[in-house]
Amino acid sequence: AQGGGMMSGLAGSMMSGMATGVGMSVANRAVDAVMGPRQTEVVHRHEGAPAAAAPASDKCQFENDQFKQCMTTGTADSCKGYADMLKQCMA
Repeated sequence: AQGGGMMSGLAGSMMSGMATGVGMSVANRAVDAVMGPRQTEVVHRHEGAPAAAAPASDKCQFENDQFKQCMTTGTADSCKGYADMLKQCMA
């Protein structure tokens, strides 16, 4: 006998998607807890104007990515080293 059919697969996919979304939300909250809330700045450029310098937040992009990746599979305690590395970069 076969399993639940199409609806069973759909429900499983939906649950997997929701679990992934919750995991990313938790990781983003952890980053905000360590680094403070993120701010977005919109810069309007006119054509022909000189390019603006890279935002300061980009200088720690590698450290931020490493910390976020750790938080998707680990805990705040297990990712403390990455959090410290990110704080040091931003200091």
